[in-house]
Amino acid sequence: MLGLFVQRHAEAAALYNDISVIYAHPDDKNEIVDKTINNVRTIWVYFKKSKSKIINLLRYFKANKKALEILPKPDIIHVHVLTRLGLIAFWHKIVRGTPYIITEHWSRYLSGNDFSGFFRKKLTKLVVKHAVAVTTVTDNLAKAMLSHGLNNKRYVVLPNVVDTNLFVPFEHSNNATEIIHVSCFEDKSKNITGLLHSLQIMRDCETVFHATLIGDGMDFEAMKRLSHQLQLDDHVTFSGLLEGKNLATRIAKGDFLVVSSNYENMPVVILEALSCGLPIVSTNVGGIAEVVNESNGILVSPHDTVKLADAMQTMSRTYQNYDTNTLRDSIIKKFSNEAVGKLLDDIYNNLN
Repeated sequence: MLGLFVQRHAEAAALYNDISVIYAHPDDKNEIVDKTINNVRTIWVYFKKSKSKIINLLRYFKANKKALEILPKPDIIHVHVLTRLGLIAFWHKIVRGTPYIITEHWSRYLSGNDFSGFFRKKLTKLVVKHAVAVTTVTDNLAKAMLSHGLNNKRYVVLPNVVDTNLFVPFEHSNNATEIIHVSCFEDKSKNITGLLHSLQIMRDCETVFHATLIGDGMDFEAMKRLSHQLQLDDHVTFSGLLEGKNLATRIAKGDFLVVSSNYENMPVVILEALSCGLPIVSTNVGGIAEVVNESNGILVSPHDTVKLADAMQTMSRTYQNYDTNTLRDSIIKKFSNEAVGKLLDDIYNNLN
């Protein structure tokens, strides 16, 4: 799941280029798996995990080296998520002259998050400076990186990818307003606690609704307990992790999506919901305002359960005023596999 955004970018790029993906990961096993999935050759290199961070780092570099030796010499190395992989790409540029670009997804550069450490900062500045281009999923993230002195002559916003053939509108009729929330159930960032308290306010105001919370993660059981404590059992359902068609259908059966995060970049679930024709209620954090506005949803300040509840109550009365096809078309034009694939192809072919 943590690599899903990378997988989608690779599959979009593979529409127009020959793409191979390398993934190195510590595990009990020690093996190499080489498969082609959705037109993308993918090489997994598993290496024995050590209690020593230094040994793990050395094994990580060695695992990536093994995979690179299997593949033909690349024309371009595309690094997703810094900083270790950036060092590998930088070495290849110095030794073999292979250009590299960087795509960053991580919110660690945003205000209040942990981008620290003298050597980490120095090395990150080095690999960012020598990349041919740096792409980020939002303009907000690019500005955050620049604020840390991560300078590069070419920053490009590279949107996340939505499978618009999978996330499609679904004809449905709900007895009560159906609210959808999808997250990795990590409460520090996703603020599911705040969402549940906002739903409690809606219940106390006698709003007729049902909320489906989709996903799994470290705080899943704690959030189920909190929901029970707040006496929301008749209003909230925890579906657990859904993927593929099951996820797309469940989102499409909703009336609107709610995102309650304390900080974000650009949650792909917002794009998936819009592709299904659902309007959005979201906290105004990260790059969300680059997509969500009064034409397709409602933005509220983070950390305010009352305002979030008010916004959801408003949306419960007005979601039918949003045109499904208009919401969907906005995603197809910018976030589909074809649109993102063409943008990547343009970046790859204009490296000077």
